[in-house]
Amino acid sequence: MPVPASLAAIVEAADVRFNGDRPWDFRVHNPQFYGALLQHGSLALGNGYVRGDWDCEQLDELICRLLRSDANRPLTLRSRLAELARILRDQLSNPQALRRSFVVGRRHYDIDPRVYAAMLDPQMVYSCGYWRHAESLADAQDHKLRLICEKLELRPGMRLLDVGCGWGSLAAYAARHYGVEVVGITVSAQQASWIGEHLADLPIRVELCDYRQLPARDPGLFDRIASVGMFEHVGRRNDHTFFRTLKRLLHPHGLALLHTIGSARTTNRTDPWIDRYIFPGGRLPSAPQLTDGLEGHFLIEDWENFGCDYDRTLLAWWQNFERAWPRLECDSTPEFFRFWRYYLLSCAGFFRSRQGLLWQLVLSRPERAGAYQSWRPQRQEEPTLMLQDASIHGQACSA
Repeated sequence: MPVPASLAAIVEAADVRFNGDRPWDFRVHNPQFYGALLQHGSLALGNGYVRGDWDCEQLDELICRLLRSDANRPLTLRSRLAELARILRDQLSNPQALRRSFVVGRRHYDIDPRVYAAMLDPQMVYSCGYWRHAESLADAQDHKLRLICEKLELRPGMRLLDVGCGWGSLAAYAARHYGVEVVGITVSAQQASWIGEHLADLPIRVELCDYRQLPARDPGLFDRIASVGMFEHVGRRNDHTFFRTLKRLLHPHGLALLHTIGSARTTNRTDPWIDRYIFPGGRLPSAPQLTDGLEGHFLIEDWENFGCDYDRTLLAWWQNFERAWPRLECDSTPEFFRFWRYYLLSCAGFFRSRQGLLWQLVLSRPERAGAYQSWRPQRQEEPTLMLQDASIHGQACSA
């Protein structure tokens, strides 16, 4: 079956070819993939890869090139109507309503725990590492945890709320190194159970609840609040509710830190494959959307972007998972291996394309007294004034 001309033109604009010989080119095994790609776009791209309809040696670079050329736009009238229907559903109903908040926990986090244990660093951190002075994933995650604690100005005896606490990595780090008491909340039963089993010796209490349920469970005030990798699940219709809840829980002179993936531009588009299979109801804020949501609730004391570090983090996760696969495959399927590869490497391509960003904001209530001093690790070398050639510039995010 010949490649449809419109489809060939779109991938050529991204310097990608069907059945080319470069490592980022498609290798198509099932000709029906072309028609599915025209009709269903990104959903067909991911599903086709998991089925084995196509392969690519450098999947992350393929996705990066496609996104840089805006090839993820709807290609047919049918696909444009499908996207419009999804946007209308978001307007008419709340995909991140309280009754739906536990879906992502069951879908993505409550899978075989050996997958995450194999993929992540020893502290089980499932968010972007901080690679400024790090040479390994373990160091990058350790540096990220310290970065958060220093930005929050943690001191012994403080009470910290960890919103979306994952497997308790930040809670454990803050309790061990800064002497604080931590309350963590999660929508994953497996994560709550893991914390209870592995971190029982630390002053950490975990609640299996949504952030909207917490004030009723713990009406006290917290000296500090951190939300790491959870805001992506809040949704723009709930932004004011989220920040209003955090403000209600934070001491008037306290600090809050928000660590979230962001979108380089305001858009109603969301990747349908990621939305269906990985993070149901997930929506990424743009900078204007984020500031609109927190206006009237918090002041921005500090804002840092290190989105390029997520590319490197995802590649490290993939390398860990790939090395561990011989131990996992007896209880899994080849389709899951391809599924997980597509998830991690397509997300790496998303951040390399610079459509995806990673933000850390330090927030305060308006009544907080005194100036805040932004914290960064000390530079170990002089900043580079210029790159040596265009090829280095093209790979800056993945170095």
